[in-house]
Amino acid sequence: MHRQSDQKKKRWLLFTSIFLNVGLLAYFKYANFFVENVTVFLALFDVESFAWTSVILPIGISFYTFQTLTYSIDVYRNVHEPLDKVSDYMLYIIMFPQLIAGPIVRFNEIADQITDRESKVDDWLHGFFRFIIGLSKKVLVANVLGAEADAIMGQEDFSQLSTGAAWLGILAYTFQIYFDFSGYSDMAIGIGRMIGFKFPENFNSPYISKSISEFWRRWHITLGTWMRDYLYIPLGGNRASKGRVYFNLWLVFLVSGLWHGASWNFVLWGAFHGLFLILDRLFLLDILKKIGTIPATIITFFIVVLGWVLFRIEDLSEAILYYQRLFAFDFSGIDHTISTEFILTFAFALLFSFWARLPSIETMTETIYFKVYTIKTSVGMLAISGLLYAWSLSTLAISDFNPFIYFRF
Repeated sequence: MHRQSDQKKKRWLLFTSIFLNVGLLAYFKYANFFVENVTVFLALFDVESFAWTSVILPIGISFYTFQTLTYSIDVYRNVHEPLDKVSDYMLYIIMFPQLIAGPIVRFNEIADQITDRESKVDDWLHGFFRFIIGLSKKVLVANVLGAEADAIMGQEDFSQLSTGAAWLGILAYTFQIYFDFSGYSDMAIGIGRMIGFKFPENFNSPYISKSISEFWRRWHITLGTWMRDYLYIPLGGNRASKGRVYFNLWLVFLVSGLWHGASWNFVLWGAFHGLFLILDRLFLLDILKKIGTIPATIITFFIVVLGWVLFRIEDLSEAILYYQRLFAFDFSGIDHTISTEFILTFAFALLFSFWARLPSIETMTETIYFKVYTIKTSVGMLAISGLLYAWSLSTLAISDFNPFIYFRF
C-alpha cells in the first residue's frame, strides 16, 4: 500500500513537472503563433481580432525545457537517482556551454559528472582544440556562406530569380546551417570537456547519408534520440501496427518541426522529413540500397536540400515561388558578383561535408577528437588552434555579419 502511494505521488509530481515545463514552452514560444492563426481564422467570419501583447521569446527555451523534462522523466523511470543538492540541479539546467544551442543533454547521461568529475590535461587539450574547430566552422565558413545565402534568399521577391542563383542560395544555406549548428555544438562540447564534462556528440557528417533515415541518425543526434526515447517509444514505437508506426513517425517529426520554430514552414519541414521516413520503410530504402552508395548519397542530399527551402523561408507562398525558380530552367545568370572568398569557402565546405566517406578521414577524426595526445601531437594541435583562433578573432573584428540563427529555437 505504501509503495502504491509513493508511485501515485511520483506520477503526480511527473505530471506537474511536464505540465509546467510544456506550459511555459507553449506560452513563451507558441502563444503568438496561436493568436496569429486564431486571428486569421476569425477574419474569415468578419470577426475582429482581440487585443494581444506579443510575448518575447527567451533564447534557448527549447533546449533547457527538454533538459528539465528529462530530469523528471529519468527520475520517474528510475533511470537515475535524483540529485541531492538544489545547486547541482541548477548546474544541470543552466549548464552554460550548451544552454542555448545544444547539444541536448539528458540527465542520465551527465548526472554522475555533475557530482564527480575531473578535468585532466588531455581533456583540456581535446576540449580547447574542439572549441577552436567549432569557432572556425562558425566564423570562417558558416558566416561567409550565410552572407551569400541571405543575399539571395533574403530577397523580398523571388520572381526574377534565375535558376542558377536559386540553387546557389539554397546550397549556400545548406552548408551554412550545417557548419553553424555543428560549430556551436563543437564549441559547447569543447568548453564542457575543458571543465570536466563529456557531452554527447550532436553531428556525424550528415550529408554523407544514404537515406533520410540515416540522415536523422547523423543530424542533430541528441534531438533525434530525445524524440525517440521520450515521445516515439512511449507512443508505441515499432511495437505497434504498421499504420500506427507510420503515424507515430509522422507525428514525431511534426512535433520536431514545430520544436524548431513557431511557424507553419517548420511544421511542413517536419512533415516533409516524416513523409520520407515513412517512404524509407515502405520501399525507398530497398531502392537506395540497390542503386549503390554514391547515387543514394546524391539523392538523399538532394531531398535534404529541398527540405531546407521550407526551413529557411517562413512565407509559404514565397517558398513555393522559390521551388518554382529552382526548376524554372532559367539560366540568365546571377545579378551580383560572387566573391573569391565565397567560392573558396564553398569549395571547402563541400569537401569537408563529404570527405568523411573516406575511412582514413574517419580514423583521423577519431584520433583528433578522442584519443590521448602525444607530446608531438599536442604541440601540433596547439599550434593549429592558435592560428585558427587568431584568424577567427581577426575575422570577427573586421566583419559586421555574425548571425545567430537559433534565437527561434
